[in-house]
Amino acid sequence: MEKIFLFDLTSRHAAWASVRQATIAANVANANTPGYRAADVEPFAAVLDQTKLASVRTSPGHLPVGDTQAARTRVSDAESWDVTESGNSVSLDQQMLKAAEVSSAFSLNTGIVRAFHRMVLASVRS
Repeated sequence: MEKIFLFDLTSRHAAWASVRQATIAANVANANTPGYRAADVEPFAAVLDQTKLASVRTSPGHLPVGDTQAARTRVSDAESWDVTESGNSVSLDQQMLKAAEVSSAFSLNTGIVRAFHRMVLASVRS
Protein backbone atom coordinates (compact mmCIF):
# COMPACT_ATOMS: atom_id res chain seq x y z
CA MET A 1 0.00 0.00 0.00
CA GLU A 2 1.25 3.46 -0.88
CA LYS A 3 2.06 5.92 1.87
CA ILE A 4 -0.86 8.23 2.62
CA PHE A 5 0.45 11.77 3.01
CA LEU A 6 -2.74 13.20 4.50
CA PHE A 7 -1.93 11.53 7.82
CA ASP A 8 1.55 13.06 7.74
CA LEU A 9 0.07 16.47 7.02
CA THR A 10 -2.44 16.22 9.87
CA SER A 11 0.34 15.01 12.16
CA ARG A 12 2.41 18.10 11.31
CA HIS A 13 -0.64 20.32 11.83
CA ALA A 14 -1.26 18.76 15.25
CA ALA A 15 2.39 19.29 16.21
CA TRP A 16 2.17 22.93 15.11
CA ALA A 17 -1.03 23.44 17.10
CA SER A 18 0.64 21.85 20.13
CA VAL A 19 3.59 24.25 19.90
CA ARG A 20 1.24 27.21 19.51
CA GLN A 21 -0.80 26.08 22.49
CA ALA A 22 2.36 25.82 24.61
CA THR A 23 3.41 29.31 23.50
CA ILE A 24 0.03 30.76 24.43
CA ALA A 25 0.17 28.98 27.80
CA ALA A 26 3.61 30.52 28.44
CA ASN A 27 2.23 33.96 27.57
CA VAL A 28 -0.66 33.53 30.00
CA ALA A 29 1.66 32.19 32.72
CA ASN A 30 3.86 35.28 32.36
CA ALA A 31 1.02 37.80 32.18
CA ASN A 32 2.26 39.56 35.32
CA THR A 33 6.00 39.25 34.67
CA PRO A 34 7.56 42.72 34.22
CA GLY A 35 9.12 43.20 30.78
CA TYR A 36 7.80 39.93 29.33
CA ARG A 37 7.08 40.15 25.61
CA ALA A 38 4.24 38.02 24.26
CA ALA A 39 5.30 35.42 21.69
CA ASP A 40 3.46 33.60 18.93
CA VAL A 41 4.38 31.04 16.29
CA GLU A 42 4.13 31.62 12.57
CA PRO A 43 0.92 30.50 10.87
CA PHE A 44 0.69 26.90 9.69
CA ALA A 45 0.35 28.05 6.08
CA ALA A 46 3.82 29.61 6.31
CA VAL A 47 5.19 26.40 7.82
CA LEU A 48 3.56 24.39 5.04
CA ASP A 49 5.03 26.71 2.37
CA GLN A 50 8.52 25.96 3.72
CA THR A 51 8.14 22.19 3.30
CA LYS A 52 8.33 22.44 -0.51
CA LEU A 53 5.83 19.75 -1.36
CA ALA A 54 5.80 19.04 -5.07
CA SER A 55 3.31 17.25 -7.27
CA VAL A 56 4.67 14.19 -9.02
CA ARG A 57 3.53 12.72 -12.32
CA THR A 58 3.36 8.98 -11.58
CA SER A 59 1.90 7.82 -14.88
CA PRO A 60 2.35 8.94 -18.49
CA GLY A 61 -1.45 9.22 -18.69
CA HIS A 62 -1.55 11.93 -16.05
CA LEU A 63 -1.69 15.54 -17.08
CA PRO A 64 1.57 17.42 -16.63
CA VAL A 65 1.76 19.70 -13.63
CA GLY A 66 2.30 23.32 -14.60
CA ASP A 67 4.60 25.64 -12.74
CA THR A 68 1.91 27.50 -10.85
CA GLN A 69 2.89 29.53 -7.84
CA ALA A 70 0.26 30.44 -5.29
CA ALA A 71 0.13 34.10 -4.36
CA ARG A 72 2.15 34.59 -1.21
CA THR A 73 1.30 37.12 1.40
CA ARG A 74 3.62 38.31 4.09
CA VAL A 75 2.35 37.75 7.59
CA SER A 76 3.59 40.18 10.20
CA ASP A 77 3.31 39.90 13.94
CA ALA A 78 0.29 41.68 15.31
CA GLU A 79 0.86 44.28 17.96
CA SER A 80 -0.35 43.48 21.43
CA TRP A 81 -3.59 45.08 22.46
CA ASP A 82 -2.11 46.71 25.52
CA VAL A 83 1.25 47.24 27.18
CA THR A 84 1.37 47.76 30.92
CA GLU A 85 3.62 50.15 32.76
CA SER A 86 5.95 47.26 33.60
CA GLY A 87 6.55 46.70 29.86
CA ASN A 88 4.58 43.47 29.74
CA SER A 89 2.82 43.02 26.38
CA VAL A 90 0.54 40.10 27.24
CA SER A 91 -3.15 40.77 26.71
CA LEU A 92 -5.16 37.99 28.33
CA ASP A 93 -8.15 38.69 26.07
CA GLN A 94 -5.96 38.33 23.00
CA GLN A 95 -4.38 35.13 24.34
CA MET A 96 -7.81 33.61 25.01
CA LEU A 97 -8.85 34.35 21.41
CA LYS A 98 -5.67 32.65 20.19
CA ALA A 99 -6.39 29.68 22.46
CA ALA A 100 -9.84 29.39 20.88
CA GLU A 101 -8.20 29.39 17.43
CA VAL A 102 -5.92 26.53 18.52
CA SER A 103 -8.92 24.62 19.86
CA SER A 104 -10.66 25.05 16.50
CA ALA A 105 -7.50 23.87 14.72
CA PHE A 106 -7.39 20.72 16.86
CA SER A 107 -11.10 20.08 16.19
CA LEU A 108 -10.67 20.54 12.44
CA ASN A 109 -7.63 18.28 12.44
CA THR A 110 -9.47 15.56 14.37
CA GLY A 111 -12.47 15.77 12.06
CA ILE A 112 -10.32 15.41 8.95
CA VAL A 113 -8.46 12.42 10.36
CA ARG A 114 -11.70 10.77 11.48
CA ALA A 115 -13.33 11.22 8.05
CA PHE A 116 -10.26 10.03 6.17
CA HIS A 117 -9.89 7.04 8.51
CA ARG A 118 -13.51 6.05 7.83
CA MET A 119 -12.90 6.39 4.10
CA VAL A 120 -9.81 4.14 4.27
CA LEU A 121 -11.69 1.57 6.33
CA ALA A 122 -14.60 1.59 3.88
CA SER A 123 -12.24 1.02 0.95
CA VAL A 124 -10.47 -1.85 2.72
CA ARG A 125 -13.73 -3.56 3.67
CA SER A 126 -15.07 -3.60 0.13
